Amino acid sequence: MKMLSRISSRLWRVWARNLMVYLRTWKVNFIPPMAEPVLYILAFGAGIGGLVGSVRVDGASVPYTAYIAPGLIAASVMWQSFYENTYSSFVRMFYQKTFDAMLATPLSLEDVITAEIVWGATKSVASTVLMGTVIACFGLISLPDGLWLIPLSALGGLAFGSVAMWLTGLTPTIEMFNLPIFLFITPMFLFSGAFFPVEGLPAWASGLAQLLPLYHLTQASRALCLGTATAKIWWNAAYLALFTVVFYPLAVEAMRKRLIK
Repeated sequence: MKMLSRISSRLWRVWARNLMVYLRTWKVNFIPPMAEPVLYILAFGAGIGGLVGSVRVDGASVPYTAYIAPGLIAASVMWQSFYENTYSSFVRMFYQKTFDAMLATPLSLEDVITAEIVWGATKSVASTVLMGTVIACFGLISLPDGLWLIPLSALGGLAFGSVAMWLTGLTPTIEMFNLPIFLFITPMFLFSGAFFPVEGLPAWASGLAQLLPLYHLTQASRALCLGTATAKIWWNAAYLALFTVVFYPLAVEAMRKRLIK
């Protein structure tokens, strides 16, 4: 509670600063989220999809392209927030000394770190809107249920952004981010049900996959895209919220030890 009491509305000044920097190169930033789903759908849908055919989801058979489309959105949420709150935040903290300059103002440490995580989540939402628009043009998102992908991506962005900011507070050099990407992010990308049902894995691996936050984000995204959402989606959202609640204070404390000497 004491940590939350130090957060003020000034955090939106930090968020706005990041937005201004982002908009300077917005044309370049918009291209990947719009082009990426087209490439994946063509590669997996026309290529692998022709071999796989359909996949069983909750007892129903769906085309493979419709199966992977929500996984692409969920993975983009993870990549956007994680990269923003590791590499980009590290550059602002260590090389540009932007955080030091901010802390010389009335901004609190909590303002700065919270704004960074919220900005990472904002990029996740922007990516979801762009990717979702493209994927919807292929008829792969059920509306209006698919509109719930927007708040879901914000929640997922906060979860992965909190983990990423915690790692930024612990990582001594920017090159060391290769370790969590190799040990944490890449396995999630491959084994969280984005490209194939985790039920096909050995029992121990399937159980482990279901503990990963991307699994829950993927499951919720798929239910919304297919229009098959049930009460189970609230469990998926609660898991992401719990991840945020656990790692947000860890991130703040790690950055406090890093920045305030």
